[in-house]
Amino acid sequence: MSKNTTLPPRSEVPVEETWNLESIFVSVEDWEAALKEVESLLPEAAIYQGKLAEGPEMLLKCLEYVEKIYRLGSQAMVYGMLGSSVDTADQAALARGGQSRALMNRVGAAVSYVEPEMLGIGFDKLKAWVAREPGLAVYAHYIDSLEHEQAHVRSSEVEEALALAGDPLSLSFSAYGAITNADLKFKPAKASDGSKLDVGQSSISALVTHADRKVRRTGWQNYADGYLDYKNTLAAIQTGGFQRDVFNMRARRYASSLEASLYPNNVPNEVFYNLIEVFKKNLPTWHKYWRVRRKALGYKKLHPYDVKAPLTQNKVEVPYAQAVEWICEGMAPLGEEYVKILRQGCTTNRWVDRALNKGKRQGAFSGGAYDTQPFIMMSYSDDLFSLSTLAHELGHSMHSYYTRTRQPFIYGRYSLFVAEVASNFNQAMVRDYLFKTQTDPDFQMGLIEEAMSNFHRYFFIMPTLARWELEMHERVEKGAPVNAQIFTNRCAELFAEGYGDEVADDHDRTGITWAQFGHMYMNFYVYQYATGISGAHALVDRVLAEGPAAAEDYRNFLRAGGSVYPLEALKSAGVDLTNPEPVEKAFGVLADIVNRLEELVG
Repeated sequence: MSKNTTLPPRSEVPVEETWNLESIFVSVEDWEAALKEVESLLPEAAIYQGKLAEGPEMLLKCLEYVEKIYRLGSQAMVYGMLGSSVDTADQAALARGGQSRALMNRVGAAVSYVEPEMLGIGFDKLKAWVAREPGLAVYAHYIDSLEHEQAHVRSSEVEEALALAGDPLSLSFSAYGAITNADLKFKPAKASDGSKLDVGQSSISALVTHADRKVRRTGWQNYADGYLDYKNTLAAIQTGGFQRDVFNMRARRYASSLEASLYPNNVPNEVFYNLIEVFKKNLPTWHKYWRVRRKALGYKKLHPYDVKAPLTQNKVEVPYAQAVEWICEGMAPLGEEYVKILRQGCTTNRWVDRALNKGKRQGAFSGGAYDTQPFIMMSYSDDLFSLSTLAHELGHSMHSYYTRTRQPFIYGRYSLFVAEVASNFNQAMVRDYLFKTQTDPDFQMGLIEEAMSNFHRYFFIMPTLARWELEMHERVEKGAPVNAQIFTNRCAELFAEGYGDEVADDHDRTGITWAQFGHMYMNFYVYQYATGISGAHALVDRVLAEGPAAAEDYRNFLRAGGSVYPLEALKSAGVDLTNPEPVEKAFGVLADIVNRLEELVG
């Protein structure tokens, strides 16, 4: 007798499984009032325009105004955007997200004259003003950063146009989200007993790790087929995303989209290319892993839907409360304060929206604004993979918490380059703790599976997509043709190189992977997962080996926010990502886990 396993609607989700958006605004009416206040502040921008050169007092008043309007506007935008993340069919929430985003683009346009006028003042004078006016002292690094980027800051008119273009240029990502989270329909997965399981963005992770191979196969295939049904539309949208990056690159006079992504954070292009070269050199480690996994599963041929198949029938169940406890214990070396904040975030403060429901967007993320608590969206499935995802997102959230409570608003955001260090650091710390304390063979096997799943995402999928992203950006920059077939064929070829002869080829379904990650709309984001996991493991080694002093260095790294360049922040904590050594060492960690698996399965 068959049964259906379906996802509940958002309205039926228990409140304790949801995040506390009321901590930002108690009601939609309060949010609307905040939008009106931001609107009322917009005309004030004109008061300072053309007057910043009058003296440090005028510049300070302007910067204080910019902070005020951005702080309130950011709260309104976060509230608007988060509401639709957990229910993409909620039209009112979608409208609030679009409305708040459009308003913030108007804010950006209204104050777009500030940096061009500061450039006109000259950096010698600006630095003298910083030394003379106490209120400007906090802006010293900001001014240094502006000097670093001065060749790419345009005139007031061009900056205004670029800010106004932000809304239409962001429509590719909005369209992608609407299609993949609301419009895509997936056929249900089928189990060996005849039952059916819903395929959706919040359930796919559980399906591809299911013990029933038929569930994995049909879940993975039907998920990929849903994207393939829209491949031409998705390719057109993705092309729009690439064209946005190339437009911004050319408007700001960078040599490439890659440079446009890295240069503002003072990250040399070699960091990206070093990663790709080390990744290609170490592909045999992945080939060995596929071979060991195939033998462990007893299959003649491994398929893409088997790369996360459970290697033991005794699946470790990890309820949410237990996951929180283990994460807290794993992060204990960072001190009582860190653990207390983390625990309260997961429980009484309701940082985490963990429910599984219809319409919930794909993946997981940590978000928020300078004046809000962190917010985590994920779909928790009572397993080690969900524990790992929770630890990952808590790494982001704790990074945000420490940054926002220590840094002034101007430095209250950290770069994406360091973001993935903090998240992977938490995962590695918790994994190390569980390896040492949970000695049951099935648990150890589950930990290896979780570790390999994490490395698979961040050290296999993401570098592969980074290679694809580089090539596609370069095609658009040169005016070469791009379409769904070109996207899919090249993506399939790169994954085939990574799979080697050990994994069966399913060309189109593997090739459509490019369409399954919204990260492709964030100019050269994905490579930072791989540099992040490399930096994270180096820092974990130092904290565990050296104790409290290294832990304090790491906490200071979290507190640094945007007050220093990302590579400098990492160096102060004990890792240098300007050379390939940390990436090589991270591949050594991967190789050790593969060897441990080989020993366990004989």
